[in-house]
Amino acid sequence: MSIILSLETSCDESAAALVSNEKGKIELLANEIASQIEEHSRWGGVVPEIASRRHLENLPFLIEQVFLKSKLQLKDIDAVAATVTPGLAGSLLVGSITARTIANLHQIPFLGVHHLEGHLSSIYLGENYPSPPFLVLLVSGGHTELIRVDAEHKFQRLGRSHDDAAGEAFDKVARLLGLSYPGGPAIQKVAKSGNPKRFLFPKGRVSKPEGGFYPYDFSFSGLKTAVFRQIDKLKSENRTFPLEDIAASFENIVAEVLVERSLRCAHDQGINSLVLVGGVAANERLRKMMLEKASENSINVSLAPMEFCTDNAAMIGVAALSRLSSKNYQSSMELGVSARWPLEKSDLLYEFDPPF
Repeated sequence: MSIILSLETSCDESAAALVSNEKGKIELLANEIASQIEEHSRWGGVVPEIASRRHLENLPFLIEQVFLKSKLQLKDIDAVAATVTPGLAGSLLVGSITARTIANLHQIPFLGVHHLEGHLSSIYLGENYPSPPFLVLLVSGGHTELIRVDAEHKFQRLGRSHDDAAGEAFDKVARLLGLSYPGGPAIQKVAKSGNPKRFLFPKGRVSKPEGGFYPYDFSFSGLKTAVFRQIDKLKSENRTFPLEDIAASFENIVAEVLVERSLRCAHDQGINSLVLVGGVAANERLRKMMLEKASENSINVSLAPMEFCTDNAAMIGVAALSRLSSKNYQSSMELGVSARWPLEKSDLLYEFDPPF
């Protein structure tokens, strides 16, 4: 059995967790998160400098809490893991330096984890998860990607957003509608009483240079512009502003685009298992639509547990445990952080000569 202390500080959530595996079964021993949403909501989005400072303040207390709740001590852990890419560089540094310091002091392995690999691993914190090969729709504030998983740690990106991620689109449209940050929960709340078919917003597509469209890629910037123009038109005509209907129509189109392209990709790849992870995966309309449409197409869907859709340290711990137990992976103490790094090259985070 291995026990890992894991840290997540890639954006605006400070998190620590203790995760173990006994006889191949994942067990979450303790999990703590300090949210910064209230502070960043004043600015309508994440302020990197503020985020870094709060991570620095929160992390020591979160680490103390997970040990108190689990009744373990630092001497009981076998390794320390932290998110090192992608994310806000300053925020990533706080978690990475903290993890490397603990690892150095206690002479235990350090693992630098790719944030997206963490999200992919969140499915293993639930009861229902498939065996490879399977297709993952990873949809969050900063990422909208379709990733094929053929084996442990073998990833192939098949689709992506070329501009705003779905979560960013939710935040920007929420701002247009005068709703609070983060936009996803705010729009979902308002949209429940709206008509999702009242406004027909566009399903953005990405053109190929040689003609045609990328079948599995996403674009949400045009959708955001269409919402803005609809709002502007209604105001110029002095018509009643149907907030609930606009929110519902926007949310519905995003869900339709994500579901349609995911199922098309799964069908074309000959895969009958689809996994939904990431912060936007907590959206109720998306979850319901994905389950219904996938069932009609004989595709099995596994949903990440709701509490592990948004950023958390438990998913980072699961990813690190998988690395540690498969080939005794560990990272160099010289490994830094990077705002961007492709998931397909995540193996390089465990090389003796680190990539950054």
